[in-house]
Amino acid sequence: MSRTNVGFIGLGNIGQPMAKNLVNDAFDAWMYDVSEKALAELVALGARASTPAEIARNCPLIGICVRDDKDVDSLFYGDAGMLAHAAKDTVIAIHSTVTQAGLARWAQDGAARGVHVIDAPITRGNGGMEPRFVCFLVGGEPEIVARARPLLDPSAENIIHAGPLGAGMALKLCNNLITNVEYLAVSEAWALAERCGLKIEVLRELGKANNVINDRMYAFLSGRNTVAAMGDTALMDQHFGTFGRLAEKDLDAALESARDHGIELPGTRYARAVINAVYTKKPY
Repeated sequence: MSRTNVGFIGLGNIGQPMAKNLVNDAFDAWMYDVSEKALAELVALGARASTPAEIARNCPLIGICVRDDKDVDSLFYGDAGMLAHAAKDTVIAIHSTVTQAGLARWAQDGAARGVHVIDAPITRGNGGMEPRFVCFLVGGEPEIVARARPLLDPSAENIIHAGPLGAGMALKLCNNLITNVEYLAVSEAWALAERCGLKIEVLRELGKANNVINDRMYAFLSGRNTVAAMGDTALMDQHFGTFGRLAEKDLDAALESARDHGIELPGTRYARAVINAVYTKKPY
């Protein structure tokens, strides 16, 4: 049976398990990451170590799961960039949480070369476990989204086709806005509960009764507070500061989108100002 070439770039916490799902009998999986260690783990499973240019030349379906707009720019442009080497009708799915302006630019520049860019950012599903653990939030023309399904299906618990290009990213920005404002609210509720002499187990019991505090929030706050009690600032930055900086990036993107659409999000603006302190349990 002939196998389809698929490419995947970005083997981080979410990208790596997604990439592993592409190493199977249906695909010849071409992989790239700046981390040689992360790449070696996929090669050991049967993937092919490659470069962005090689992936673009050889793979009609490509997923990108990197940190931000700057990372995507570094992959797309230049003599060794993907757009300089991609074959006509290549489909590139952007799984990263990026700005809508960046997405529109990559799609426009791709279209000029006959390359189709769709947005397919990700969030973990509702309790799903690997291998099908991702909810994809997709934006793009139905025909192109259908062509991308073989890239998405191996990891998909759910696929929400939100609308045309940019709709998936807009939905992801809304999702991350909700998540981060919830973390802020639960963090402050936890602090208030402690000062009022309540046992945290009671707050947890409330969360189980009405789902106002889900398991993920509780695990986050418990872990954060445990590390804070250790007084190890380096460990706190390693485990929670990184997520705080990602939250800042995502809230910046939401605020940029709001500005572009002529609306104000004052609560989000406040959350952006304090969210890193929330993640790292610092005063604000």
